[in-house]
Amino acid sequence: MLMPANLTPQYLAAEARYKKAGTTEEKLEALQEMLATIPKHKGTEKLQADIKRRLSQLREEAQQKKRQKGGYNPFHVEKQGAGQVVLTGFPNTGKSALVATLTRARVKVADFPFTTSMPATGMMPYEDILIQLVDTPPLTADGLPPGLAGTLRNADLLLLCIDLGAADCLEQLETTVSLLVERGIIDTEGENPVAVPYLVLGTKADLPHAADNLAILRELRPDLEILPLSVNDDLAFLREKIFHALDVIRVYGKAPGKKADMERPFILKKGSTVLDLAYQIHRDFPQKLKSALVWGSARFEGQAVPRDYLLQDKDIVELVIS
Repeated sequence: MLMPANLTPQYLAAEARYKKAGTTEEKLEALQEMLATIPKHKGTEKLQADIKRRLSQLREEAQQKKRQKGGYNPFHVEKQGAGQVVLTGFPNTGKSALVATLTRARVKVADFPFTTSMPATGMMPYEDILIQLVDTPPLTADGLPPGLAGTLRNADLLLLCIDLGAADCLEQLETTVSLLVERGIIDTEGENPVAVPYLVLGTKADLPHAADNLAILRELRPDLEILPLSVNDDLAFLREKIFHALDVIRVYGKAPGKKADMERPFILKKGSTVLDLAYQIHRDFPQKLKSALVWGSARFEGQAVPRDYLLQDKDIVELVIS
């Protein structure tokens, strides 16, 4: 979502605190201040609605946590890496096998349903970063397991897994999509600003009848891009697809007079500026930031750019602090 250009410094400071917040309480406090300090005009109506929806979801999650015995929520997964990607789908659609293949994590993989009873995580390498994958208990035609909705809403990206080798693959697709749309978790119409982005994966594409089933699904649901795959094949294309779907960029920091740190990139949302990078590095930097030197997307190497310069993936940035 494009930000209006006339947001106040108070709003931007609250937004920075929201991005850095580690607890639900800190996020709620920051969102409340964002809503209080945002300019009220037509250009910010969608952003105001976005903040209100996030407030509502966080309050719901906070109440769920309070209801958990001892305050422990077994479905809450702390985010790690460059993004949290959560897999969901019917029983036996290959979610666990996919996580195990992409991350080498030790998850339970079996040919019988409901092997996964709680979220299980693994870290997927992609070039110079790690992306968190989360395997989850299956959903069914009866609905989502209690507690799963919060896990799905908290994700940066969802992978909807459909078994292309199964006779009920169309039912899997329709039910999975409709359940998540009804809960406001995903949006197939592009009207929900807080919906979680998603990819539809057609798993077990190497099984008999999978190609025919895929053709039928694509004919009946031309609005959905379905990616066929098998854990027995090279999944490099899926790693790249996941990275781009996360809509993030990698930016490498450089201290004056030193080489850039190419091993630990900062992860920013696509569309972030030099100022956004400064917020992430140190809370005092935004006030002291004069400009920056950029290698990569700039017209020439080491070009001086202003605070609102839009960064691109793999840029190297040296902040100029007063």
